[in-house]
Amino acid sequence: MLEDKIREVKIPSQTAIPTGVFGLKLNTHGAKNVDYKRVFTKLHEGMIEIVGLPNFNFVYIHVGNTIKDTAGCPLCGFGFQFLDGNYQVTQSIAAYKMIYPKLVALAKIENNKLTIENNFQF
Repeated sequence: MLEDKIREVKIPSQTAIPTGVFGLKLNTHGAKNVDYKRVFTKLHEGMIEIVGLPNFNFVYIHVGNTIKDTAGCPLCGFGFQFLDGNYQVTQSIAAYKMIYPKLVALAKIENNKLTIENNFQF
């Protein structure tokens, strides 16, 4: 997954979410939900929202390829490349279609847990 820069002090829409254990839920409201329902008609049940994050709201796991697409949210992909001075996710839509049903199933379980690690190793 691709995410924004890790910072000591949060900058809205420009900071990676912190490490920790959080929950997932389906968010069925808002413009992004409407857009995804249109694009992923048969697949989409709601946005996968990471909940319980300190100082963060409406953090979704979604598609996108560049840092401009994250807005503080993790992007899914099958690979990455370094291009024009930044990392980019590749095959984001294909990865989303594969992982989305698994995340929906997890989000429907009460007291589910998602562990976030920032272990960039390059």
